[in-house]
Amino acid sequence: MALTGLEIFKLLPKTNCKKCGMPTCLAFAMALAQKRAKLEDCPDVSEEAKEKLAAAAAPPIRMVTFGSGDNQVAVGQETVMFRHEEKFHNPTVIGVSVSDKLTGEDLAKRIESINALKFERVGTKLAVQAIAVINESGQAGAFVQVAETVKNATCGAGSNLALILVSDLADAMAAAVAKTKEAVPLLASAKADTAEAMAKIAKENNCPLVAKAESIEALAELSEKIKAQGVEDIVLNLDGLSLRDKLYNLSKMRALSLKKLFRPLGYPTISFITEGDTDQQAAVGISLIGKYSSIVVVDTIEPYAFLPMLTTVMNVFSDPQKPVQVEPKVYPIGEPDENSPFLFTTNFSLTYYTVESDVEASRVPSYILVVDTEGTSVLTAYSGDKLNEKTVSDAMAKHDVQKLVKHRKLIIPGYVAVMSGKLEEATNWEVVVGPRESSMIPKFLQEVWK
Repeated sequence: MALTGLEIFKLLPKTNCKKCGMPTCLAFAMALAQKRAKLEDCPDVSEEAKEKLAAAAAPPIRMVTFGSGDNQVAVGQETVMFRHEEKFHNPTVIGVSVSDKLTGEDLAKRIESINALKFERVGTKLAVQAIAVINESGQAGAFVQVAETVKNATCGAGSNLALILVSDLADAMAAAVAKTKEAVPLLASAKADTAEAMAKIAKENNCPLVAKAESIEALAELSEKIKAQGVEDIVLNLDGLSLRDKLYNLSKMRALSLKKLFRPLGYPTISFITEGDTDQQAAVGISLIGKYSSIVVVDTIEPYAFLPMLTTVMNVFSDPQKPVQVEPKVYPIGEPDENSPFLFTTNFSLTYYTVESDVEASRVPSYILVVDTEGTSVLTAYSGDKLNEKTVSDAMAKHDVQKLVKHRKLIIPGYVAVMSGKLEEATNWEVVVGPRESSMIPKFLQEVWK
């Protein structure tokens, strides 16, 4: 059970030394109890007190890692129910299944297709991060062979897939882990009747283990049973529920672990989506990403299904206090020269990539100056005085833009036409008011620019 602020205070040195950054030991104790401080921030806490304080200092949801090297992923360690309260920390891992019934060329093609599920959105690289070998055959030999093939194909250069081994058979799992343990696979799954055997395999090979049950109560009991066997890194799988019930219970588990600090449920979760067509799997996956599934494994390999799921992960796990930004600098589009158009926009990622794509669509080689507005859009930056004649002129001077073009004409977003007069005075450039909407940039560059 977690300690209260006053209970923590009794274990602290009570010197009010302020080394932790807090004015008093009581203030630090209260912050520690509310997960707003770390135990290591107090350099003078005694070793005897550390053990008692561990429960209060530990995250309410344990962080679990699997995979090795560049393939390693982390899930869990979340501290809030809703993103706006702080932020979410470890993004949902998207995985794809591989049946151990596949052999030869069919197996190679599926692995290759999964490795190729990589995308780029607003300058951010997005990719599937896990591959799950399913013991669909029910035979240890086939499972071991496919698991080893997948490990060898995904541990080389160009792949970033962590391995998940999925079998309810302890002997098959033990044999597969023996061939793949250096990849640190996630072992799925232990049920009530196989918990001891699966926990033994996980502990001996230092691998995390999935606990699978059909209710919250059974999962809590099972996680405690596995922990008692010496396995600390556990992932929870609510199995056999409808989507509605699963979303409800995942939310309930999150609330119990965060609000009540109920440790038996304080672990990341995994969901397997094996039913439905590609569109249905993508829709279910997106729903589970939004409601606390730490790992989502689907069966489809259609590329169009993954971009919306990965985009959802990107959006949900972005820091609401730090907008996605691009580097403030001059970006050449095409092969511009000294007579090419010169535009500016802000460093809000979505704004920049929208403008960039429309400039590219015009097929008019151009320069785009990205002004640092702390990741805010044009109107937001202007309203907050982060975009004004000084910030633009300073950016132009910093990047020495007068060496790039000889015409001294600056195209500005139509929504901030009001700043054109002051901007001309500050820069000694002719200001050309561009379109309000980015979609009109191609027509503007082709027909208006001279």
